[in-house]
Amino acid sequence: MSQDYNKTIRACFTSYIVQAIINNFVPLLFLTFEKEYGIPLSRIALLVTFNFGIQLLVDLLSAGVIDKVGYRISMITALALCALGLVSLVVLPGLFSNPWTGLLGAVMIYGAGGGLLEVLVSPVVEACPTENKEKAMSMLHSFYCWGHVGVVLISTVFFVLLGVENWRILALFWALIPLYNMITFFRVPIAPLIKEDEGISFRTLIGKKIFWVFMILMVCAGAGEQAVSQWASAFAEEGLKVKKAVGDLAGPMFFAAMMGTSRALYGKYGEKIDLGKMMTYSGILCIASYILISLSPHPALGLIGCGICGLSVGIMWPGTFSMASASIRGGGTAMFAFLALAGDLGCSSGPTLVGQVSGILGNNLKMGILAAVLFPILFVISVRYLLRLKLKA
Repeated sequence: MSQDYNKTIRACFTSYIVQAIINNFVPLLFLTFEKEYGIPLSRIALLVTFNFGIQLLVDLLSAGVIDKVGYRISMITALALCALGLVSLVVLPGLFSNPWTGLLGAVMIYGAGGGLLEVLVSPVVEACPTENKEKAMSMLHSFYCWGHVGVVLISTVFFVLLGVENWRILALFWALIPLYNMITFFRVPIAPLIKEDEGISFRTLIGKKIFWVFMILMVCAGAGEQAVSQWASAFAEEGLKVKKAVGDLAGPMFFAAMMGTSRALYGKYGEKIDLGKMMTYSGILCIASYILISLSPHPALGLIGCGICGLSVGIMWPGTFSMASASIRGGGTAMFAFLALAGDLGCSSGPTLVGQVSGILGNNLKMGILAAVLFPILFVISVRYLLRLKLKA
């Protein structure tokens, strides 16, 4: 592979760090927003729903547009929106009498950028001339996890040293990363995903039964991951009765580190592993982790469950992308866009289900997480069905 395409892949890795920033920085501030702006926690939690909801809408609408304007302009636009959204997080709440409106506006801006990144980054890497696509895809997605770890670690150190009340300075710092990467994408080469005569039509794509199985897998992968990840900090703070800094380190950073480890290990040894079996075992382990988090009488065991959950969900998202790419030749941008749409639908519905069930049961977060165990259960069932379809083909 040429040195120039190495630069492209590194820029894609950085793009997933950007994705981690926009998805995981604001949840660290949930309790801060509640105190500073006087917004109920149940309403603040809706920011997650709006973030992934906007990403979902962009996923739905972007496929045709991306093919017309090209991947380069689309990547530059996505990263610009991410940077602008993070800056707006600082500026917009102060411009409205109701700060909730400003927060929502900022989330909508960077959510649009995140939605574009979700559609763009995987196919850009898929198009690069690499020998083992599964390994490259898993390594790519591991950078989302390391970005998540970095966001939590750096944010926690910042809050301890300078105070959480200065979070606006940190938001502006995080905005520099998508801005830098945007400039990078003006220069790096981008290969075409498919040749003009190899693509299949949208009607052919949605007519394939196997495509809809992959869509279900993506919903379950997104929900299974975010149902725990987005609530891990609050779970640690409430369960262990610890300060925010300890809660952030014990909850989301532990989860993200374990998820990144599983992706990095598969990225290194992926050619020796049967992906279908790996996905099945991961789903079963995820079910066990949800039960441990929800039903363990000891908060420390619940936190261990969060780490096991991170380890188990690591392969689900990139593994589904890799299997879909190998199984549906010529799917192109439309396939990646709809898989991203399904993933973001899961990312939105998982944390929302946890929040809603928790609220109904008197803010019982454990029972909220237990309700979301249906997603890894459905994931395992779908993987087994998919493997049967491939055997018949």
